[in-house]
Amino acid sequence: TNLHTRMLITELKKAGKTIPLWKRVAEEIESSTRRMAAVNLSKIDRVVRDGEIALVPGKVLSIGSLSKKMTIAAFSYSEAAREKIHAKGEALSIAELLKKNPSGKKVRLVK
Repeated sequence: TNLHTRMLITELKKAGKTIPLWKRVAEEIESSTRRMAAVNLSKIDRVVRDGEIALVPGKVLSIGSLSKKMTIAAFSYSEAAREKIHAKGEALSIAELLKKNPSGKKVRLVK
């Protein structure tokens, strides 16, 4: 794996000693890339409630649309998905979310 991914996994494991969410995300990212989640915007919109942050330990794809304003953090995004998210909300990397919300409050893991 690349250096950036290894550093992210290390940071998540450190945070995972106290908060189980980050340990789970580290395990998901550390697994094979073939098993990495690919989630459409329509599923994120259906599953995530108002006031929550969607966390995708994989790639966000652009099928569907967002009906409400939300923040989505993911390992990677397709170009079209990033454009649709920026129109309604905010797209973060997992490292940015970890710095912004280290306690993991109001974060919903979407796979």
